[in-house]
Amino acid sequence: MRISIKISVILWAVVLLTGTVYILARLVAFVGLFFQHAGIQLRQADALEAYNQDGHGLLGGGGKRVQHIPKIVHQVFHNWKEPGNDSLPGDWEGVRGGCVERHPGWEFKLWTERTSREFIEREYPWFLRTYDGYRYKVQRVDAVRYFLLYHHGGIYMDLDNGCKTDLTPLLYYPFWITDGGRGALSNNILASKPRHPFWNLVTMSLMEYDWNYLFPYITISFASGQWFETAVWEKYHSLLPKPGADPEMEHRGYRLIMDDRPEADEWIFFTQERGGTWVNWDNKMFLAIGEHLFLLFASLVGLAAAVFWGGSRCLRRYNRAGYTRLKNRNVVGSSV
Repeated sequence: MRISIKISVILWAVVLLTGTVYILARLVAFVGLFFQHAGIQLRQADALEAYNQDGHGLLGGGGKRVQHIPKIVHQVFHNWKEPGNDSLPGDWEGVRGGCVERHPGWEFKLWTERTSREFIEREYPWFLRTYDGYRYKVQRVDAVRYFLLYHHGGIYMDLDNGCKTDLTPLLYYPFWITDGGRGALSNNILASKPRHPFWNLVTMSLMEYDWNYLFPYITISFASGQWFETAVWEKYHSLLPKPGADPEMEHRGYRLIMDDRPEADEWIFFTQERGGTWVNWDNKMFLAIGEHLFLLFASLVGLAAAVFWGGSRCLRRYNRAGYTRLKNRNVVGSSV
């Protein structure tokens, strides 16, 4: 049974409309990753002040607040240029050494390519296939940090970040991530108590997001990097009950503000050193797009609206014009 031309056009119009609505919904959700974020904003100065007001500080007194995060600092070094050589570059060794000097009694863990994989294989073997199958090596660095925070707790720091002062005031929050004040959240410095449900959601979501998004920058960012982390952060907070007055019922995470713009607050706890180890050919292009994100979004919405308008116009023109069905003719062949 053949479908009439009119029904076929209507079906295609419905498909076009459904596809347009779906794409717009996904675009809105995606663009939302780069604007206002859920959670509790935490300025570095406020964290230090809260610590001092609680009876800590120069006198070394004990406070009433609970220390949630253990005194562990995790850092990951996968030497892609010289596999098997686990010696840090001189500048990173100096930056890391400065942190160690400022934190006597803390545990500093440096996870290499070998020890990172052994940790995943031993503790989370269900993830090993995805871990080994990542298209870009930096994705393994992204992924292992989430598992380390969930498993051990502590503070994770990229090797291009240093310590300006003692990080102890930051241990009195159940978990926090860093917020550069514009765009997506960051995953260069993270902290948590062990087994926090947010990091459980993050680690369990990695396989779901493991797609090839064609461009290296998008694939790295959205499959395991900061866009991925931001998407899970927003999902986690959408699942929480409405915040109440009881602090015992507060499950939201903290966004430690680390805005590096000149007019922003000065960083109290961290420094930024040489980085850029995972830069690909498309990084600059997408960073430029990020500076004009609203214009890009408006253009995409306009394009989708134009496609929808064009399809609707064609459908209306077809309905007005009508068509004439050709009569069937029996053709009688002659045989010779």
